[in-house]
Amino acid sequence: MKTLRLGAFPFAAVYGVITNIRNYLYDKQILKSRSYDLPVICIGNLSTGGTGKSPMIEYMLGYLSEMYQVGVLSRGYGRKTKGFLEVNIDHSSREVGDEPLQIKKKFPEVKVVVCADRREGIERMQDDVEVILMDDGFQHRRVKPSYCVVLTPYEPLYLDDYLLPMGNLRESVSGMDRADMIVVTKCPDPVPYSFLQEIELRIPQKDHQKLYFSRISYGQTLVGATEELPLEYLKNKPFTLVTGIAKPGPLVRFLARKEFSFEHRQFADHHEFSSKEIEQLKQEELIVTTEKDYMRLSLQMQKYALYYLPIRTEILNDQSPYLQQTIIAHIESKLNS
Repeated sequence: MKTLRLGAFPFAAVYGVITNIRNYLYDKQILKSRSYDLPVICIGNLSTGGTGKSPMIEYMLGYLSEMYQVGVLSRGYGRKTKGFLEVNIDHSSREVGDEPLQIKKKFPEVKVVVCADRREGIERMQDDVEVILMDDGFQHRRVKPSYCVVLTPYEPLYLDDYLLPMGNLRESVSGMDRADMIVVTKCPDPVPYSFLQEIELRIPQKDHQKLYFSRISYGQTLVGATEELPLEYLKNKPFTLVTGIAKPGPLVRFLARKEFSFEHRQFADHHEFSSKEIEQLKQEELIVTTEKDYMRLSLQMQKYALYYLPIRTEILNDQSPYLQQTIIAHIESKLNS
């Protein structure tokens, strides 16, 4: 692995120069960013994936949607359609992407839009909403969000990662300076407080930045097309775990700690299952998958024993009220300006 990384160093160096120049041009307003009158809150990261953006968006929708008309704007990664498209619960993941569909089904009252051109997306939805959550738009510099929430996994922390293709970073670590809030996600459970303190000391926070820690909390119920089962249903019942997410390790470890007996079939993030793979999965007696993968598999496996395990973001150290108050204060300030 170390040899491969060293071999990729020249490419990472070139990539770093290109992204640094691009960011410099935007920072100096040689390339123009567009801002908007309504609050546009970006939930992004520095890396290519696996930081928990979708659970964070759902966490924010959980309290913001009770107070404001909130819209979600996503690129709709992996969809087979193009242009601006408002998501409805009858769409397929092929039409709108798995994550936007997941959000829409969980929050049907929220306006969810997919559009690769974030400017077009904001401009076409801004009259219908009070607040926009922009999914994975941190590197989309043509839009200037009013507030940036940037996620980094606990491991590897962005400070310990490398630029593409040596590592997973889409821009240099200095890009974190544009963040208003930094959230270290996917912390282990339990995690010693001293470990979090060490990370807090390592991250070079600007005066305006807030830092929080979170973990993924797993549900105790398996959800299928027509029924829900207690998680303990899996006790002494072999099953197949199917994942098509960037970092399935935490889920695998959670199920292993439960002493469940399972075989793990791992696919790439946003994997589009072929007809052959679907037929192979149909031979399995019981399948447990992630909610995101369920969006892609459920239509093709409606009559089979397919279930997903819900997850949610949990803010550590009783800091959830303070995080929420920070976001709400920004929204109120922007709406009243």
